[in-house]
Formats: sequence, structure tokens, C-alpha cells
Amino acid sequence: MPKCPTCSFQNSQDSNYCRHCGGRLITSDPNDSTMTYSVADREDGGLDSVEAGRGTGTALLIRSGGGREGETIDLDVDVVTIGRSPHSDLFLDDVTVSRHHARVLRDEGGFWVEDLNSLNGTYVNRKRIEQQRLLDGDELQIGKFKLAFVPQRDEVSSP
Repeated sequence: MPKCPTCSFQNSQDSNYCRHCGGRLITSDPNDSTMTYSVADREDGGLDSVEAGRGTGTALLIRSGGGREGETIDLDVDVVTIGRSPHSDLFLDDVTVSRHHARVLRDEGGFWVEDLNSLNGTYVNRKRIEQQRLLDGDELQIGKFKLAFVPQRDEVSSP
């Protein structure tokens, strides 16, 4: 039985994700992935690659879940709906995601994430929330999906 590298929970043999914390159990083969870069790898330290073609440059980056790692979701509107409904702005195909799970709201002060009374909850930095302001680098978890909040450079706020 695979042991979770994050929380040490013993999972069944057929598990890809930890049934206790949701962490990935099967490590990916580095030969199967493309080359990745972080913001720190850039000489100018900028976010131009994230900002390309966006109104605000603020985005959610899918870090893990559903084979969608690396996808970028633009936050260039006032409300982005997240859920398992195909009508959601961000469709997350996972049974642990409610049809109308959460939404990201933009106001003059920045961005907020709000849980829409989902069954399994919305987490920011591993804490279940009902509503919370998003700060640079916050990790948003909805079902098996983990997303990083990356604000435009002039929207970066410190904790």
C-alpha cells in the first residue's frame, strides 16, 4: 500500500492521490515532462509569460490535478465561476468538485475567493475557507486541483 509522502497516510494500492490530504502519490517521471521555468529563472524576474494576452495579467495557474498541470486561467473579469458544471468559467472535472463550487471575485482592493456552500470545501493554503482575500502565491485547492494565485506585478500585496 502506497504511503503518502505528505502526511504518511497508508492508501490503497489503486490510489493516485492520498485519501487523507489529497496529495499526489505517484511521482511523475522527469523524462515524461517538458522543461519548466519559474519566475526566478527569468533574468528580469518579470511575469511577461503569464501576462501575455491578458487584460489584467492576474491569473490562476493549475499546479496539479486532472492532468491539467501548467494551465493558466485569466482573471480578467470581475467574477470567475469554478465548478463541475460545464457552464462554469473554470470547469474542473472531478467528482469531489461541486457543480457550483466557488468563485473568484475582483474588487478595487484585489481578488477574493468565495466558497459557494460546496460539499467538500474550498481551501486556501490548506485551510478551509468561506471567503478570503487572495495574496501573491496563495495555493487554492478545489477537489484534487491545486491552483496558485499569481497577481499582476502592480497588484502584488504583502501579507
